[in-house]
Amino acid sequence: MAAQGAKVGRQTRDNGQRTMDGERRVRITLVKSPIGYSQRQKATVRALGLRRLHDTVEQVDTPALRGMIQKVSHLVLVEEVP
Repeated sequence: MAAQGAKVGRQTRDNGQRTMDGERRVRITLVKSPIGYSQRQKATVRALGLRRLHDTVEQVDTPALRGMIQKVSHLVLVEEVP
């Protein structure tokens, strides 16, 4: 068993951009329509929380989120939230 209070699990990089909860956040904006792209890419855009052009959402920066962003990088603009 791990000692009480010891951190167990994943390690994170600290680049100074964290919320009060200690989580980094990113702002994602849909800048190009997913019309004409595959259903998987359309579903990924929806899973990111984007519904229409110029929609913007803020999400906690996780490896899973970065993977989704990478799959539709040609459709979205990503900014790190200070």
